[in-house]
Amino acid sequence: MADDLARTLNDSQGSMQKVINHLENELIKIRAGKANPQMLDGLTIDYYGNPTPMNQVANISVMDVRTLTIQPWEKNMLQPIERAIIAANLGVTPQNDGNIIRLFMPPLTEERRKEYVKRANAEGEHSKVAVRNIRRDAIEHIKKLQKQGLSEDATKDAEKKMQEMTDKYISLVEKHLSTKEKEIMSV
Repeated sequence: MADDLARTLNDSQGSMQKVINHLENELIKIRAGKANPQMLDGLTIDYYGNPTPMNQVANISVMDVRTLTIQPWEKNMLQPIERAIIAANLGVTPQNDGNIIRLFMPPLTEERRKEYVKRANAEGEHSKVAVRNIRRDAIEHIKKLQKQGLSEDATKDAEKKMQEMTDKYISLVEKHLSTKEKEIMSV
């Protein structure tokens, strides 16, 4: 019984950590006015008929604060990379010079910044909902264990631990959101 309870708490904590990791990855993709190679994570290129991540067909580097350069390992990949960037609707237009592709990040307008903050907050809200769902499922499991003979004190302690864990991860989400908002809104 105690093993099952400990496993439930550990599984819940692992799941909540995955939610935080996912949030961090999603927030990296939201542009904050600076060039960041991770913006292109998740973009796939048609590489001889196979969808392949961009970082496996090209070298992506930061040229300066507002410029990314993409140098494909094969010149015939310039067009597919360019098409993938345009299709991804990142808000940047690729500049192809025949050897490399440059992405110039335009300065963000106030309206665009607010839009990005809204997007970041929506991601944060999804993360909070996911954390609360994990808590709900864990507490349901704890109550089932109580029906199977777990003491009432152990049940209350486990529920309290779950709530503390939930509060900790919700505050982590809030911290990530406030950091990202400052990053987006700073000119």
